[in-house]
Amino acid sequence: MTRHIVFIAASFVTVLFAPHAGAWGGPHGPITRAALDALPAWQQEVLGAERQPLASLYCALPDLVYSRADLAPYAMMDSRPGVKYLVGLHLPASPADNYALLTYFLGRAVDALRTNNVAGAARYAGTLVHMLEDWSCPAHVVPDDNMFTLFKQFLPPPEKYAHVPLHSLVESGTFTVAIDGYRPSLAGTSVPEAAFILLRRSQEGTRFARGQVVPILNALYAGDTNAWNAAQQTAACFGARLAADALYTLICLARDRFGPDEAGALQRIDLTYYAPLEAPDLYLPQAAFFSRPYWGYATVGASLRDGKTAVPLALRVSEAGRETIRVFEHGVGVGTRSVLTYLIPKDVYARFQVSAGLHAELGGSGHVRFEILGNGKRLADLSPVQGTMPAHTLDLPLAGITNLQLIATSAGGDGSGNHAVWGAPRLLKEER
Repeated sequence: MTRHIVFIAASFVTVLFAPHAGAWGGPHGPITRAALDALPAWQQEVLGAERQPLASLYCALPDLVYSRADLAPYAMMDSRPGVKYLVGLHLPASPADNYALLTYFLGRAVDALRTNNVAGAARYAGTLVHMLEDWSCPAHVVPDDNMFTLFKQFLPPPEKYAHVPLHSLVESGTFTVAIDGYRPSLAGTSVPEAAFILLRRSQEGTRFARGQVVPILNALYAGDTNAWNAAQQTAACFGARLAADALYTLICLARDRFGPDEAGALQRIDLTYYAPLEAPDLYLPQAAFFSRPYWGYATVGASLRDGKTAVPLALRVSEAGRETIRVFEHGVGVGTRSVLTYLIPKDVYARFQVSAGLHAELGGSGHVRFEILGNGKRLADLSPVQGTMPAHTLDLPLAGITNLQLIATSAGGDGSGNHAVWGAPRLLKEER
């Protein structure tokens, strides 16, 4: 079903100077309604009459904590008593902080629905979808600059916008939210797992929304209403799909109802596309750069020849007693010294698998030691890899692990060949 958003631009001054301007504002309703319309019939029956207030009121609940005392508790956390306004429900924070929020509000909604407290579940669900929609909203994804005061120095506006905070104009317009035909995806068969998968999806949403910021501003500056609306619509539809996945998963968890193919697809997870904790704002700061074989940062899906040209990830590996070169579609190319730290949901995944070695084409003169730590303790004692030696192929237990570190360190030489590769890093559940 198609949903329309009409925002009265003349009202933007009030929103801009509110102490806590929330992302999307009015569009939360149509985005959430589009997400609800994507749910299968049995789930819409579960929500029943609560569908309407979820789309019209509860999805804005984190913005109402000062005006609706009856609803405020559904946007608050037990671990932060007395804190009504949780900034993290509006602005994406670090992976650890976002995971904590997802786990808490998804868990509360599931618990309420399991006891047939549909109204309570819908209210917690409103907070859940609100934060996911905000984290994928262009107005709130530029770190520490949701009024675009710094951003305007990089993309200077015409005089009419020179002194105007642009937050509201980046999120408001007249556009359609339509995800007709979208089939929501199950994010997990437990709350910790689902929060972990939704974390990755939300990170995708944040990156995607960042890609819409410049088109939105260029269109705004040029007075091109159609392009302005189109870029906002693109981000809003991503948010609707993300919200649909969250709502679908919530109800599946509460009713313990999963399709066999859905659950099977979650048996193994590619860790490549999760942001490491060294990238709290989804990019690696210079403090996380390595110095050899060039000054740079971890590269998803490639190694860089001379720090400039992308080369597919490739490792020498031993298979069935024979050495061969294997190209990896998924993985991370790094140098030395490099540390990548990943949040892992406790006791969801049983094992971690990865191939660690020197790039088969670029690493001929390299000499690197690979380490893997779990909760700060070494999970494997690996000998250094030098030149054309085959990569280590690892399969490590993860019981109790919540923090996984992948470390590559120079083991000697000048480091000019230290093109290190983490090939196909993945988390696996126990086979059932």
